[in-house]
Amino acid sequence: MGRLFGTDGVRGVANDELTPELALALGRALARALRERGLTRPQLVIGRDPRPSSPMLQAALTAGFCSGGGDVVPLGILPTPGVAHVVTHLGADAGAMLSASHNPVPDNGIKLFGADGYKLDDAQEQRVEQLVDTVADPPVGTEVGTTHPEHQAVEAYLDHLVSACDADVAGLRVVVDCANGAATTVAPEALARLGCEVHAINTEVDGSRINVGCGSTHPEAVASAVVSTGADVGLAHDGDADRLIAVDHTGAVVDGDQILGILALRRRQRGTLDAVVTTVMTNLGFAQAMAHHGIDVVRTKVGDRHVLAAMLEGGHPLGGEQSGHIIIGDHATTGDGVLTAVRLLAAIADEGKPLRELAGVIQRLPQVLVNVRDVDRDRLDEAAAVWEGVSAAEAQLGDQGRVLLRASGTEPLVRVMVEADTTERAETVAEDLAGVVRRHLGPA
Repeated sequence: MGRLFGTDGVRGVANDELTPELALALGRALARALRERGLTRPQLVIGRDPRPSSPMLQAALTAGFCSGGGDVVPLGILPTPGVAHVVTHLGADAGAMLSASHNPVPDNGIKLFGADGYKLDDAQEQRVEQLVDTVADPPVGTEVGTTHPEHQAVEAYLDHLVSACDADVAGLRVVVDCANGAATTVAPEALARLGCEVHAINTEVDGSRINVGCGSTHPEAVASAVVSTGADVGLAHDGDADRLIAVDHTGAVVDGDQILGILALRRRQRGTLDAVVTTVMTNLGFAQAMAHHGIDVVRTKVGDRHVLAAMLEGGHPLGGEQSGHIIIGDHATTGDGVLTAVRLLAAIADEGKPLRELAGVIQRLPQVLVNVRDVDRDRLDEAAAVWEGVSAAEAQLGDQGRVLLRASGTEPLVRVMVEADTTERAETVAEDLAGVVRRHLGPA
């Protein structure tokens, strides 16, 4: 990837690494990149999550895009997939989302979408980066861009979500954890319109507690609420609502692998799916369950852009990650946590079975993930001693487990994932490997 764009847009600590000056430069560069394609007055829609820094960065990005001769449609607080949908709904030329997804409050990011609703590809991102550092004659007078608010954008996205439900889910008792983020504006309302009995939690939108002890990275919050209210299912989103982690009526977590498996098996029964796309992080139990039902599994590198690329290349309608980032290709151009929730509830209603029973089809191997912080992840590829440790661990596990060690694409850390026949064995191997990483790559 380039020096600015990572695996999912431009990210960093807001007002330190991701500054208003950088956001302004990106906005101007994006407008110029679009004008190079012959668009004399390109239009950009911008959404954001509730982080305290999001309005500041939105203002800077807007100023840059208008300075480059484009018009901006501000959407307010809206999930990332909502922005992607509105781009195509309005026929805009590009979209931008201000969010750092599941990351902590101080972080932020800028995700960019093309006119087709898909995230910019590598070549498009590279061109924007090139234009950030170049100088050109700025437009003046009536050629300077302006803003045009669109007040029906949220309603259009809600209509899209409701129309994607293909079963009667009325009466299901649902707890939805909005992570004090962008899901707050749409998730409870969409489920209510479908007739669910909705109990929404973590719905603050001042941005000070986004992802803090709640949402998809802390499913214990929604699990507790499900048990205390006697709900049928719990749904937990992340800050920008492109992920979903669920819990069943007992409070047991149902992760992205299991959700993806439920959706895949339902489509298989309907004859609309032969293969599903996942990443190397997906549990071996998922692959075993899919094989039992005649579904091929296509594995990619970690990252939704890799999942989507494989889906488009192979013509596969469904793909996702263990984190709960699920792409339903015939309804969305990117991962959509609220859409995934709607389809998961439809599966529950259609099958007439509780989520616990549906999720039980995927018998997951014990899996342990250790995030090793404060190490120099950039030296990982050349760290021979680390890879020798990985080989030794793989030999120790044999055919009863596997190891995956990689640098995070969104955070400054190295991830160590181990699957084994027992949790204890997985924990021991993972901690041993984490120690090897610390010895040979730290401190950063």
